[in-house]
Amino acid sequence: MATLTQTENRIRPLYIDGYTHQLSYAPGEEIAFHVSTSAGSHSLEIARIGAEREVVFNESGLPGKAQPIPVNASSHGCGWETTYTFEVPETWQSGYYEGILRASDGGGDPIYRNHRIAESSLFFIVRPEKPGKNTPILFQLSTNTYNAYTNWGGFSLYGYHGQNGMQGRRVSFDRPIGSQFRTWELPFVAWAEQNGYTLDYAANSDLEFRPEMLEHYKLVLSLGHDEYWSAPMRDNLEEFIAKGGNVAFLSGNAVCWQVRSEDDGRALVCWKQSYNQDPIYKTDDYSTLSTLWSHYLVERPENQLTGVGFLQGGYHLSHGQFMDGDGAYTAHRPEHWVFEGTDLARDEKFGGQNTVVGYECDGCEFTLEDGLPVPTYQDGTPEGFTILATAPVRWHPDDCEWYERWEQGYTGAATMGIYTKGGTVFTAATTDWSHGLAGGDAVVEQITHNVLQRLAGK
Repeated sequence: MATLTQTENRIRPLYIDGYTHQLSYAPGEEIAFHVSTSAGSHSLEIARIGAEREVVFNESGLPGKAQPIPVNASSHGCGWETTYTFEVPETWQSGYYEGILRASDGGGDPIYRNHRIAESSLFFIVRPEKPGKNTPILFQLSTNTYNAYTNWGGFSLYGYHGQNGMQGRRVSFDRPIGSQFRTWELPFVAWAEQNGYTLDYAANSDLEFRPEMLEHYKLVLSLGHDEYWSAPMRDNLEEFIAKGGNVAFLSGNAVCWQVRSEDDGRALVCWKQSYNQDPIYKTDDYSTLSTLWSHYLVERPENQLTGVGFLQGGYHLSHGQFMDGDGAYTAHRPEHWVFEGTDLARDEKFGGQNTVVGYECDGCEFTLEDGLPVPTYQDGTPEGFTILATAPVRWHPDDCEWYERWEQGYTGAATMGIYTKGGTVFTAATTDWSHGLAGGDAVVEQITHNVLQRLAGK
């Protein structure tokens, strides 16, 4: 008679996973799905995720195929065969789309009596058929950050959840990717749609590989945790601003790490703290060195684009920093148009009920003049940057002390502000801004209305 252990070893697992061959598609383009499952068949449900979840496609009986996972899947992709193709209908609205893969069976060998279900998700973005036709606002999603934090296959760009505690240097999109859309971007999307705003969507990498899209918009949005940017992405957006385009960074820790795209945008490289092992380090040109944008070798702090940076920022209510903080901003210049209609007074706090200052925040170096913060402009922050609100933040020592030019014990400030240099750039300087929208904070909502309406020319 077989022992229980022997029987368990013969029970095959039920699993399903998948990804698409691109991050974004326009109507009429074909999506290739790469699915691996132990089941003989599976189903696929596709829904657009906005203020409502709208199911737009449902197909069952798709053939199943078990496909191997290479040892370097996290860095160089799974290489799975295409199992299904589908053309994006012209009727599909631009947006974030979620695919739900489901498989089932009648139980494992030798039992065959139970009904088991496996489910996983994937995502893709539908770009507009005609950019800018229906809206002056382009919303580029933080897909590079999604990939950077995904450890499927063993490794991400972080060591805390990597195999054997190891940190990856290259991550592929050709594997199942964990999305962060629901954490920061969806609260904004739901609020925007409920308040009558129409948005066109794109991936981070569309700024790099489809920069011609930008000429059709007045305002480009960054939301939540938009941490990883390539040089071409940044070059193209800065050119957009120089020509009069506007940008709103309703995000924090934005444009922090420089990445290099490889495999036509299907992989990202970032050596981060180990920048001296990056092959670029051995050259005479550090401009694409994959480390902090604020690193002295790169000489291109993110402040030059966003107005603020993570070296002058840090954590609030996160990573053990200011865990007793109130999550609120203190307003400094309530007469500014950004605060119009809020009835805020100078030094009055806002956003604390929903802790809009939270997780990761950006700041700039400043001094006080007549009790008001004024940038020093020594850290890359553009001339004319106006500080609107601040809150205390601090890095965790584990995150900063590798950088030899770090000032030990430094405490910074999340710094909401705005500048105009060609176009206008507004920064909320915190990942958690959209939490105030989800919570119905009247001041946060009014500020967001003011920014969208002024910068989109509505």
